[in-house]
Amino acid sequence: MSEALTTEPSAGPEQPQSTLPPAPPTRRSRRVRRLLHRPGLVLSLLFVAVVLLAAFWPDLFTGRDPLRGTPAEILSPPSGRHWFGTDELGRDLYARVVHGAALSLKATLIAVAVAFVVGGGLGLVAGFAGGWVESVLMRLVDVLLAVPGLFLSLAVVAALGPGTVHVALAVGLAGVAGFSRVMRAEVLRVRHTVYVEAARVSGVRWFAVLGRHVLPNAAGPVLALATLDLGTAVLSVSALSFLGYGAPPPAPEWGTLIADGRDYLADAWWVSTLAGLTVAALVLAVGRLSRALDDENAAQR
Repeated sequence: MSEALTTEPSAGPEQPQSTLPPAPPTRRSRRVRRLLHRPGLVLSLLFVAVVLLAAFWPDLFTGRDPLRGTPAEILSPPSGRHWFGTDELGRDLYARVVHGAALSLKATLIAVAVAFVVGGGLGLVAGFAGGWVESVLMRLVDVLLAVPGLFLSLAVVAALGPGTVHVALAVGLAGVAGFSRVMRAEVLRVRHTVYVEAARVSGVRWFAVLGRHVLPNAAGPVLALATLDLGTAVLSVSALSFLGYGAPPPAPEWGTLIADGRDYLADAWWVSTLAGLTVAALVLAVGRLSRALDDENAAQR
């Protein structure tokens, strides 16, 4: 018997399968991926965010009064009841560090704002105007650079008197020279670019060229310097408070907290150490953020 021949029905011509390329990642997703691969940057962001929250809403972190002491708990070591221990008057050091963030960061932000506005303005005018204006302004900046920043801050705060705002102004004036030099260098770089020359040739007024083209393209490195200067300003403000030029006692400024523990380092190391570690951690975190911002500006050039 012959085997029956079976034929399969033809499936017809194969349809071409369209393979679309995957959508390119967005800028936000790329930034998220970079953050996930840089845990140090993430920790720095979290720590700075916590300090900012403590500065504006200290009650989120502690309900204790930073000015109220308990005589029975004088110089108590760190424990579950007092995370940072207590000072020589029985006051909770954790509460004082948290509430002191408002005073220290207030002075720091004022100092950086003064240095950014005054120094950036001098560098912007000097770089854009050129000629004798640039020479006069840069010689003034050179005089400021010739004096060490801490000595200049001490001279200014000695003339103004103690106080948080006076300390902030002193630290800010000491940082003017650095901002001026960086802003002037960036303005000189941007001033001779094609789009700025084209705007000038087309008859755009000089202040429009300055505000629309020069300033936005020259501000990136200055902003990175402002972020880095936050750490330097924290150290300078704390140093002046340590020397007694900050807010008068019993205000819990960080520098004052460190100074209060000098006489108890042998028996109560936590009084100065934990407040000092908070300042050091904030400076390191801000420096890490500044390097990340500088790398981002360099990648966009």
